[in-house]
Amino acid sequence: MVPKVLMLGWGFPPKITGGLDTAIAELFEVFRARDDVEIELVLPAEYAPEDREGIHGIPTGKGDIVTRIGRLAGEFADRAEDADIVHTHDWFGYSPGSRVQLEHDVEWITTFHSLSSDRNVNPPEREVETEQRVANRSDHVIAVSEFTRGKIKREYGVDATVIYNGFSSVDPTGRDVKAEYDIDGKMLFFVGRHTDQKGISHLLYALSKLGRDDVTLVLGGTGHLTEQLKRFTELLGIEDRVVFAGYVPQEELGDYYASADLFVSSSLSEPFGITIVEALSVGTRVVACESGAAELLPEDCVIEVEPDSDSIADGIERGLAMNTPLEYEVRTWEQVGQEHVEFYERVLDESEPDPE
Repeated sequence: MVPKVLMLGWGFPPKITGGLDTAIAELFEVFRARDDVEIELVLPAEYAPEDREGIHGIPTGKGDIVTRIGRLAGEFADRAEDADIVHTHDWFGYSPGSRVQLEHDVEWITTFHSLSSDRNVNPPEREVETEQRVANRSDHVIAVSEFTRGKIKREYGVDATVIYNGFSSVDPTGRDVKAEYDIDGKMLFFVGRHTDQKGISHLLYALSKLGRDDVTLVLGGTGHLTEQLKRFTELLGIEDRVVFAGYVPQEELGDYYASADLFVSSSLSEPFGITIVEALSVGTRVVACESGAAELLPEDCVIEVEPDSDSIADGIERGLAMNTPLEYEVRTWEQVGQEHVEFYERVLDESEPDPE
């Protein structure tokens, strides 16, 4: 039996909003190349590519994410009529997944790429409650790392199966970003949303503690904290050593990673960390707080630090002093696809009624 899977996502390259979109797109492409699984992907129309077979964009209108997802729940449930499995991701899959459960006899799988407590210092009560409902009502839960599996168990009392993400890569073009920013010394690079979760204030404070003026930090990304972070650099007296690069398009990321001497991920919580493996793909060593990706990597590839400025500063110093080549085993998205197909097959086998 070839499993028929209906998946719900949010964005799709190049219209992506985060690592979840990248992971879903990679998985979709792998599934489409296989003959032992059938995949259809539903996305909000504003983020869906045009004229892609197997991808259905549904208009969601204006409003917050809950309102917009609610508008596509009905059509998602209609498309699930012929599916064996519906596969949603994170908390926003609650309404569509619940609707399918009420209307059809299919298995509902949820993958948690992160929890509200990963994304927020003070998680919104609405999100937390929704995640609890998703964890309780889904037939099966997948976590992208042991780190995430442990948090799901502690916070929601539900066990999950770990299927790690694959290692996404980026392609540099040879552009010298360091020279463009007139950086003579060492270049650190960070990219991500400017939110509390990313721990950027700890990184800036760490930069001020290095005791050397030959290190420049290039901060990619934007967010509601950007202006506050700029003021913080002025208070620390390091504004001449920090470049706010703004949004970095996906096609330019390879050159930013490759130009850096170190990539620094200061996230307070990084359930997997696609930016970590992207940096490694071009040979740039990483300093990072705890992450799911590090569970699959040797210690000398990722220098693990605490979300604390002193620890991050020490990690940066150690990273800049290292010059050994990076050696690690790449986890391919084909491996991830294989593990998902095997999981789908087990789910369907277990759901079959016992013969009398």
